[in-house]
Amino acid sequence: MRILIIEDEIIIARFIEQHIKASFGHETAIAINHKEVEKIVPKFSPDLVLCDINLNEEQNGIQLIRKLQRNFKFDVIYITSYQSKAIIESAIITKPLNYVIKPIDEGNIYAAIKLAEASLQTVPKAKSSANIELSIAGIEKDIVRLILEEKTTKQIAEILFLSPFTVKNYRHRICRKLNLKDENNALLKWALQNEHLIRN
Repeated sequence: MRILIIEDEIIIARFIEQHIKASFGHETAIAINHKEVEKIVPKFSPDLVLCDINLNEEQNGIQLIRKLQRNFKFDVIYITSYQSKAIIESAIITKPLNYVIKPIDEGNIYAAIKLAEASLQTVPKAKSSANIELSIAGIEKDIVRLILEEKTTKQIAEILFLSPFTVKNYRHRICRKLNLKDENNALLKWALQNEHLIRN
């Protein structure tokens, strides 16, 4: 997997890069501003981008990712010291896999990359029941069961002791695994059609 780190603090960027290489061995690249990003992305073609939201430039990390997504396909994890609802809601438009909250440590980087690896394992379009059961398990299956019961994101978060933002991330990831359009009712429609698998 190729990972691009967009972080204007080079010490933090190097820390992330060293930990990814030591723990996973993935190929990495670093960009500290949007000009470097524009040069690196076409050549490097990242599978995953770790992007700081606050880049101390005219455009923030979310705006930069939205611009890149018009021409390139990749997944994104945001690095941020912001936890405000407005920032998170703005980021959700770009369908991030996850968020890493500063101050960064080895544990939260490891967890974010490990989850990303699982998410990037795609499910074939022609899905058998066995494939579905293998791809949707654990907490993801719990979330789909609750969606089937028409629970809201807030209610699911309370039941599973998660934040609403984490539940939204799981919903995006499940839709990606099942090749569903990331629409409000797409997952509920799928759950209704496959209730026999979800209830097992």
